[in-house]
Amino acid sequence: MTAKRGTSEGDTLDVLTTLVEAYEAKHFALDLPDPVEAIRFVMEQRNLTVKDLVPYIGRANRVYEILNHKRPLTMDMVWKLHKGLGIPAESLIKQAA
Repeated sequence: MTAKRGTSEGDTLDVLTTLVEAYEAKHFALDLPDPVEAIRFVMEQRNLTVKDLVPYIGRANRVYEILNHKRPLTMDMVWKLHKGLGIPAESLIKQAA
């Protein structure tokens, strides 16, 4: 792990890293989280409240509807959550199962 770039050891490490990443992607692929779970995770990590989500989603009642799976996210909400809170857009646009 201490191999320097441009050396034969560094090249070997790059190849091994690529192989491990490909193996893990094939055999241990991780699914994207549910959009609401992604939002809840960020809320928990940053100690955010429903009030903190109002600029991204709309009035508090709309935030509760989203968090309770009563209403889907709109593309405008997805964009605002992505830009404002850094939630990956891929996680926010995933269809509910």
